[in-house]
Amino acid sequence: MSPMPGRPAVAVLLPAAERTHVVDELRKAGYDPLAVADSKELGELLATRQDIVVGVVDVEGHPDDASRSWELLHGTPVVPALLVVNPATLERLDDEAGHETDEYLTRPYTAESIRWRVEAMVIRSTAAADVSGTELVTDFEGGDWGRRGQVVAVFNPKGGVGKTTIAVNLAAALVARGKRVLVVDADTVTGHIPTSLGMDGVPTVVDHWRDELDGGPVLSFDEQASAHASGLKVLPLSSSPIHTEVLDPQRVAQGLIQARRAADIVIVDLHPSYSPLNRAVFDMADRIMVPVTPDLAAIRAVVKLVEVADELGVRDRLSLIVNRAASGVAVADLERTVGLPVFGQVRSGGMLVVRALNEGRPLVELAPREKITQEFLALADSVMGVEPAAETARAGLRLFGRPIAVRA
Repeated sequence: MSPMPGRPAVAVLLPAAERTHVVDELRKAGYDPLAVADSKELGELLATRQDIVVGVVDVEGHPDDASRSWELLHGTPVVPALLVVNPATLERLDDEAGHETDEYLTRPYTAESIRWRVEAMVIRSTAAADVSGTELVTDFEGGDWGRRGQVVAVFNPKGGVGKTTIAVNLAAALVARGKRVLVVDADTVTGHIPTSLGMDGVPTVVDHWRDELDGGPVLSFDEQASAHASGLKVLPLSSSPIHTEVLDPQRVAQGLIQARRAADIVIVDLHPSYSPLNRAVFDMADRIMVPVTPDLAAIRAVVKLVEVADELGVRDRLSLIVNRAASGVAVADLERTVGLPVFGQVRSGGMLVVRALNEGRPLVELAPREKITQEFLALADSVMGVEPAAETARAGLRLFGRPIAVRA
């Protein structure tokens, strides 16, 4: 089988009744799907094609042949395997079964779910310095498969702690530092990021995915997003808490993974709950930013969040942000109570923040010289991993692509 230029190849070893739909879906998504009937054909394919990035293998039909196929994929170089199993089989598997690059997909599944899982596996394997040893063609869909932006979730199980204010103004500060930023409003109940930025009638993911079901184009999150005058891109998941049935949590998470190819930072503002959607975002986020105000109810909520994060295995991704800082609670006492180090602090902006929200303007635009704005810029530097000197911080602020002089 000759390669299709610019398209990563995927080996598909599934029953004939399932294979056609999966091959068609992968081809529409921009892959070069290669159907094989058994481990013998897979071995011949691997011997002649060096561009295979994932193997999709049915585990149930012929277990011995599936085992042989798995061994072939995990030779040198290793090709990640997406293993299709029945739920009962998955429950019997040892926790350490398979290779670290493998994933499992349980029946029943859709061809689209295979596509999104393959997409995530390809992005993850290339982001991890090409651990499979497979050389990918870098002009696939015009993107750079090696680049990987950060996904920063903003979350607290308690409302009223300034979650959206921090998400919006951190995003604007990152843009002012020259970064490409996508803000995803994933609070499908009370989210109002578009309103906070003075944007009306912003199309949502629900709108796009419903259009897709009616025969419309399949668009990435970057393509769905609306541009703000500051340079931000904004994408709400839904405009209504009632109509969210198409928001499959895993597909949302895979959309965020894909969005890292087009943005330096993807900021996701989450609803204060432990919903399946939020947990799917937790699983793939690089950082979970936790705003906390210096009051007992907010602090107790974060203490509980730390316990939940331990259970979910994401505690090491939590970053505590003290909002309305300098309000009488010492940072050291807060860190000791919560059990997390403080990653950043933002003072109370009082009526300035209210004005910014009412006018739909981020603080970096409305009040670039104010101390609260400088604290958001410092927080942006921390997210970027930068420790700027004072003169660097002053020189690095840009608004609408132009440098701004900042008062010391």
